[in-house]
This record gives sequence, structure tokens and C-alpha cells, in this order.
Amino acid sequence: MPGLLRGMARTAVVAGTATAVSNRVSRRQAGRWAAQEAQYAEPPAPPPASYAAPAAPPAAPDMTDKIEQLKQLGDLKAQGVLSEAEFEEQKRRVLEA
Repeated sequence: MPGLLRGMARTAVVAGTATAVSNRVSRRQAGRWAAQEAQYAEPPAPPPASYAAPAAPPAAPDMTDKIEQLKQLGDLKAQGVLSEAEFEEQKRRVLEA
């Protein structure tokens, strides 16, 4: 009987570890795919000239938006979705904008 329990416990540990690793890999791939999709997304086509509104100067990015983006990046890094290099690259992009 102890051998059966030990075998069941070992199987549970292996299955739990495999599930945890699989979930982490899935989250990381989803994050990378989302980043790639955002990078290669095509901008929307401009409206015809007859319907275009007068051009307004672009609004300056608010510092609170940058801080919020950096917090989100930090959370993603803490969750293991972003590696250190990916985090640094995204942080550089946010700060340059």
C-alpha cells in the first residue's frame, strides 16, 4: 500500500509541475505574439481628403501614462512573461515616446 501511495504522489507532483511549466510557456508565448502583432499592425487608412478634418498638433504624451505603462511592464516581468532583455527594450521604447 505505501508503494501505491508513493507512486500516486510522484505522479501528482510530475503532473503538477508539467501543468505549471505548460501554463508559463503559454503565457510567455501569448505575450510575445501580442508584442509581435502590435509591432506589425498596419495603421488604419486615412479618410478621403474631402472628409478629412483639419490637422491638429499631436498631444504630448502624459507622464502618468508612461508611469502606468512601466508598471504594467514590471508586472509582466514579475510574472515571467517578459525576460530581462525584453523588459529593457520595452522600457526604452516607453521612455523614448
